[in-house]
Amino acid sequence: MQKRRDLRCYGRDMSRFPLPSNVLNPKQKIKVMERVRKHDTDTGSADVQIAILSEEIKRLASHLKKHPKDNHSRRGLLGMVSRRKKILDYLSKTDQRRYNSVVKKLGLKK
Repeated sequence: MQKRRDLRCYGRDMSRFPLPSNVLNPKQKIKVMERVRKHDTDTGSADVQIAILSEEIKRLASHLKKHPKDNHSRRGLLGMVSRRKKILDYLSKTDQRRYNSVVKKLGLKK
């Protein structure tokens, strides 16, 4: 049985405060996870982490095209790209078949 996650912060309902457009909300994360997960409860495998990071990178890159002087977000983008690269390197060393499958599904460069 799955637990329901409430959007609560310090006892307040945070669902009425919208997230910024360059941040994935939980529903969007689930859609991204469904594309690459290995089984129904897969939420943290390398494949899923890479897919979520790729989606966040895509959104943040489009934000930076509109706001080129936003250096704080640019630094966050570089951190995400670095984290995704480390996970991709790990996946290529441990399981080449999964690595190729993820790169093909997400349309990443090798």
